[in-house]
Amino acid sequence: MMKSRFGIAVLALTVALLGFGMGSSHAGEVKAISGAGATFPYPVYAKWAAAYYKLTGIKLNYQSIGSGGGIKQIKAKTVDFGASDAPLKPEDLEKWGLFQFPMIMGGVVPVVNLRGIKPGELKISNETLVDIYLGKITKWNDPAIKAENPDLSLPNKAITVVHRADGSGTTWIFTNFLSKVSKEWKEKVGNAKAVAWPTGIGGKGNEGVASYVKRINGSIGYVEYAYALQNRLTYIKLKNRDGAYVEPNMKSFQAAAANADWEHAKGFYMVLTNQPGKDSWPITGASFILLHKVQERPKVAKAVLSFFDWCYKNGQEMAMKLDYVPMPENVVKLVEKAWATEIKDKSGSPIWQ
Repeated sequence: MMKSRFGIAVLALTVALLGFGMGSSHAGEVKAISGAGATFPYPVYAKWAAAYYKLTGIKLNYQSIGSGGGIKQIKAKTVDFGASDAPLKPEDLEKWGLFQFPMIMGGVVPVVNLRGIKPGELKISNETLVDIYLGKITKWNDPAIKAENPDLSLPNKAITVVHRADGSGTTWIFTNFLSKVSKEWKEKVGNAKAVAWPTGIGGKGNEGVASYVKRINGSIGYVEYAYALQNRLTYIKLKNRDGAYVEPNMKSFQAAAANADWEHAKGFYMVLTNQPGKDSWPITGASFILLHKVQERPKVAKAVLSFFDWCYKNGQEMAMKLDYVPMPENVVKLVEKAWATEIKDKSGSPIWQ
């Protein structure tokens, strides 16, 4: 695992879980909570935990190992919560006795390392991006790229494609988008947390992909936007569903999320890629928390829910500074209403009241 500004991707901070919506005073007796999964939201989870640390109390261990790992660990009950950017379908939640809820929204961003090219200068269409990742376009001065960027001096340089090496929700969002805009991609590669990549090299986590792109001249990769900002990577303008070239930022992520109908999303299953709107960023996604519906350690479950309740109510400004989109207040109310009915102890009593 490569080091970045966010440090080694295992969060182990002392976090207070006292007050702030605590379902019971007994939750203060809990000494530690643990989670594992998505690297997509890791930067904001780390910010929230650091702020929460000042309240003193319980240790929070979060392993930023990718959504696939998070799903495996929560199914095996080796952590108190899992985190995934690939939402689980209602039938899978039912099968494994899990409950999921959206915690934060953000954007997956193609990034490049091309000397002389500044962030937002390079424009790439859906078709061109697909062909790069299929291995059909192999040089930066390919006619398809030049046609979209007539004013840029593009080098006669080989493209190094970088992708995730681990099971990843970021990959799930990225390949979901590619599958929606390309029949060939859907049939040949598909949409999953891990796919058989036609070309390229793999990095572990958003951190690993960012590190490769930062080091390799001529590379292209995809990372969560906060990693692009913190690693000072060159993001591209991407052509969206309405034919407009847009930059990744809070405005374009919000535009994509604006029409999401969470109230009627069964099991909070929601995919935000390739949304309509001239201002919409086409690779927008939500990140989800996974909990068992029946809790064997109710005090720990209360502590986990209380932490995320605090994040919902107090973490919006920190999230927006990293260009994540906080969940709207009406969605938070839907989520916490569901906590009260879906998360129970072994006797059937609700954990969150």
